[in-house]
Amino acid sequence: MSKQTNLFNFKEPIISNPFESYEFPSTRYQGSKLKLVDWIQAETKDLTFDTVLDAFGGTGSVSYLYKKMGKEVTYNDLLKFNYQFGKALIENKEVKLTDDDIRFVLNKNEGIEYKSIIEDNFEDTYFTNEENKWLDMVIANMNALDDKYKFAIAFFALCQSCIIKRPYNLFHRKNLYMRTSEVKRSFGNKKTWDTPFEDWFLKFVKEANDSIFDNERKNISLNLDAMEIKDTSRYDLVYIDTPYISSKGATVDYHGFYHFLEGLLMYDDWENHIDYNSKHHRLNPKKNVWNDKKAITGEFEKLIKKYQDNILVISYRNDGIPSMEELTEILQQYKSKVSVKTYGNYRYALSKNTKSEELLFIGE
Repeated sequence: MSKQTNLFNFKEPIISNPFESYEFPSTRYQGSKLKLVDWIQAETKDLTFDTVLDAFGGTGSVSYLYKKMGKEVTYNDLLKFNYQFGKALIENKEVKLTDDDIRFVLNKNEGIEYKSIIEDNFEDTYFTNEENKWLDMVIANMNALDDKYKFAIAFFALCQSCIIKRPYNLFHRKNLYMRTSEVKRSFGNKKTWDTPFEDWFLKFVKEANDSIFDNERKNISLNLDAMEIKDTSRYDLVYIDTPYISSKGATVDYHGFYHFLEGLLMYDDWENHIDYNSKHHRLNPKKNVWNDKKAITGEFEKLIKKYQDNILVISYRNDGIPSMEELTEILQQYKSKVSVKTYGNYRYALSKNTKSEELLFIGE
C-alpha cells in the first residue's frame, strides 16, 4: 500500500495547553509578580525543567503560572496566611466552595461559639465596629468548615476582602479615619473601601473557584523557611523572590504589613501574640534576616549555595542590597552560566520609586 499523502497540505494540528484559560484571582498584595508572569514565562519557558519550587511564594502567582504550564509545583512561604493561598490555588485540584458553604460562612449557625476578639482588640483601627463583628462571625464559621481546601478558599477570599478595604492595602498603622473622615481625598477609592465585606467576599470566592483546576500533577503547599526545605534534588528549577531591600535601606516587612491576616489564622490564641505597646496592635515582631541590610548579602549566598544544583531563577531589582553586580558574582561562584534579563522600568503599586528596573537572574 502506498504511503498516504496530505493532498491539501494541511498543517499538523496544534495541541493547545488545556490549562491556559484559567486565570489567577485579582490581588493587591505588596510586591506581587502577577503583572510580570508573562515576562517570566517568556524568559524561562525554554529552560529544561519539569518540577518547580517557588521558595518565597507570596500570592502564588508565579506558582500558578508554572501550574498552568503543566509543571509539578511546590509552593512555599514562611507566612501562614500565604501558605493557605498556596493550599487553595496550587495544591487544590478540584474542591470549590458551594452555595451551601458560602451561606454557612456568611450567617450565624447553631452550635458555634462566637467570640469578639477582633471587636475587642481592633476598635477604630482598621475597620468599623460593625465590620469587626462581621469578621468575628465569619472566621468562627470558617474554622468550622470540614474540608481544608474549602477553608483555604474561604480564607483567601476573606484576606483579599480585608486588603482591598484598607488604605494602602496594608495593616501597618491605625488609620481607619482615612476611610471615615468627610474630607477631600487625593488618593484611594472611598467606594471601594465602603463596599460591604460580604460583597467583596463573594467576588473573591467566585474568582478563586473559577481559578481552580487539576493539571494532573501532584502540587503541594509548604509553610517553611526556604533554608529548611529538604530533598532539594527533586526540583529542576527553583524560583526565588525574597523580600526586597532598596539601596537606601528601605525594607518590605511582610509580617508587619500583613500581621492582621496572620492573626486571623491564630484566632483563638491571637490575644496572646499581640504587641499591645503598638498603636495598631500588631503581632509581636519577628526578626527576619531578609530585612537586615547587613546580613542579607550573606543570606543570599547561603540560599544560592543550598540550591546550587538546581536551575535558579531570581526576581530582583537593579537598585537593591546586594547590588546586581554583587548578586551576579555570587551566582557565578556556583553556576557555570549566569544571565540577567531586564524587564525595564516597572513601578509597584504605591511605590514612589520610578527609576528601578525589574530583573530576572537565571543560573544554569
